[in-house]
Amino acid sequence: MSKKITQFTDSEIDPTIMQDCRIAIIGYGSQGRGQALNLRDSGCNVMLGLRQGGPSWLKAESEGWHPLTIEAATKAADVVALLTSDLSQPTIYRESVADHLRPGASLLFAHGFNIHHKKICVPAENNVILVSPKGSGLMVRSMYEQGSGIPALVAIHQDATGNALSLALGYAWGIGSARAAILQTSFAEETIADLFSEQTILCGGLIELIKQGFETLVEAGYQPEVAYIECLHEVKLIADMLYDGGLAQMHHYVSETAAFGGLVNGPRVIGEPTRAAMRTILKEIENGLFAEQLHAEVEHERRFFQQKVAQELDHPIEKTGHNVRQLFSWNRTNTPPIK
Repeated sequence: MSKKITQFTDSEIDPTIMQDCRIAIIGYGSQGRGQALNLRDSGCNVMLGLRQGGPSWLKAESEGWHPLTIEAATKAADVVALLTSDLSQPTIYRESVADHLRPGASLLFAHGFNIHHKKICVPAENNVILVSPKGSGLMVRSMYEQGSGIPALVAIHQDATGNALSLALGYAWGIGSARAAILQTSFAEETIADLFSEQTILCGGLIELIKQGFETLVEAGYQPEVAYIECLHEVKLIADMLYDGGLAQMHHYVSETAAFGGLVNGPRVIGEPTRAAMRTILKEIENGLFAEQLHAEVEHERRFFQQKVAQELDHPIEKTGHNVRQLFSWNRTNTPPIK
């Protein structure tokens, strides 16, 4: 039986712990930008560490920041949040962070991948913290601006200073997650569960299900536009119900026809072979095989990855979707259809 998860209450979070901290955000992509802006608006002392003259540096300057080099920001910071892509982090850490991280400073991640798989090893004199908001950087920012927040998972890999958890909770408060929920996990649990959900459901299983449903209808002679609307567009309607109120809310709002058909035929589409594949994928994530495959792909200059993305974007559902979305009154632009 799984144990009950720990949720931190307002009384356990001390926002003032961040007031005297200098926070360096390394990276100004989706998460870097969203978290940096939220922390600044929460009254924290935030600086950006970026590649000088790069696209992120120029974007940050255009939005009123005065970025520093990664080395300079790391030297000056009490908390260094490494918010670049998983694949870039080991090189950035090795070349620009490791030799400049101050004793007693904290290294913070939004995903535990490189710590769990030992691609980054941090000296024992430094805290290693996880604060993982469960939403995109755009959502982290937009929800904060609306007065709400995105739930976050927190974990501690190394507690060199004795207050690593307090720092993690203070940081989570700064990005707005205390307005929603802050839950405790471990680097291993967050890493494995996150990779599993991405591969089998969110970016893997769901996408394949949508494409194969679309292909089945089109092959049978149904209009691609209708197939797109039924197999992709309406996913958001169901996802929103599930997001807001779980299975109960979905069953409350969908028609009996939809509910009955789903209950009868859903297990015919997603059955024991799917579960068996999921178990295999989970084992490959747990034993490090996926991490090895991913880093081997980097060493081969991402050729396989780029080929697969190109194939994905060449799928007929992409052209159909582009054209269908132009028909929606709220989404019309002057962008010409894909030819």
